Amino acid sequence: MDMRKLVGRNVRRIRLERGLTQEQFAELSGFTQQYISGLEVGRRNPTIVSLYELALALGTDHVALVAPDDEALEEEAKRPKAVAKERTRNSVKRAPPRRKRTRKGA
Repeated sequence: MDMRKLVGRNVRRIRLERGLTQEQFAELSGFTQQYISGLEVGRRNPTIVSLYELALALGTDHVALVAPDDEALEEEAKRPKAVAKERTRNSVKRAPPRRKRTRKGA
């Protein structure tokens, strides 16, 4: 799942539900219309702070902007389970176990 596209779809959906144009939303949020446009098509990678500010301007919480929509759920359902598990397993790097040090002559 491409999180940039997911956030963009959610921002666009909520913006349209509120009856806002990109220009109106840009004024409310403090971002440029070009930024909003790039965000909605998945070309922008917003920071946590940006997500929070966008959510405030939309009158929702930041979690709504990253919540999986129907398209994201369909993508996940099509993804082979073994690949998803392998990605999770490989993404967690564990440090090797530490050896206990012993003092000689103590």
